[in-house]
Amino acid sequence: MSTQRSVLVTGGAAGIGLAIATGFAAQGHRVLLADISESVHAAAERLNTPNAPVHGHVTDVGDEAQLLALARRVQALFGGCDILVNCAGVSAKRNGQPIPPVEVRTADWQRVLGINLTAPFVLSRELIPGMRERRFGRIVNITSRAGRTFVAPAGIDYAASKAGLIGLTRHLAGTYAGDGITVNCVAPGRVETALSSLSSPEIIAAAAKAIPMGRLGTTEEIAACVLFLASEQASYVTGVCLDANGGVFMG
Repeated sequence: MSTQRSVLVTGGAAGIGLAIATGFAAQGHRVLLADISESVHAAAERLNTPNAPVHGHVTDVGDEAQLLALARRVQALFGGCDILVNCAGVSAKRNGQPIPPVEVRTADWQRVLGINLTAPFVLSRELIPGMRERRFGRIVNITSRAGRTFVAPAGIDYAASKAGLIGLTRHLAGTYAGDGITVNCVAPGRVETALSSLSSPEIIAAAAKAIPMGRLGTTEEIAACVLFLASEQASYVTGVCLDANGGVFMG
């Protein structure tokens, strides 16, 4: 590792977020994990080392006041944030099935967009000024194949939030490209996580069959994409949506 960076990962207690945090910690970076689950503290403790500290912070990213507190926490711990990974996300389901668009309640719509889209905006807004001062920043947003094309098992609220996240990514990338800041996103297809397991076994089996590679992805494979986009080697890459889906969508 050439330079130790300060990293904030939301949704970091499990799944893709934990795999991403594990990768950064292994590279010797300082990491703050944020998650709504109290288990984020145990996850941070497992990754923590004297030379590369990892901290946990319980945060509901659907609550703006808690997001602002999170931004202050990373500032207090590390003096700022060099790398922001917006991974926290939710998807509204009913008995493992997507809710038909005409039956989605406005409250559910607002909750999903608040967590999946508004939270990345708020954290980016709060942390970009410090990145501009340091002339270095990496923002990686975890979107979805459902934000790239029609995916029947995804709800309309989830699809809209993830498509919006791609638009947010491109706008930030274009705006701050001259400030040493890159903004990219990774769009996973089906990955073995707690969120994907909310779908019925029939949907999961059908999804695997439709993937050219014939299997679901792993959290480590998605983390590898994020680690590259956040690295020094990706300094000329910005505004990109990296599809990691085993070939099921080639946009």
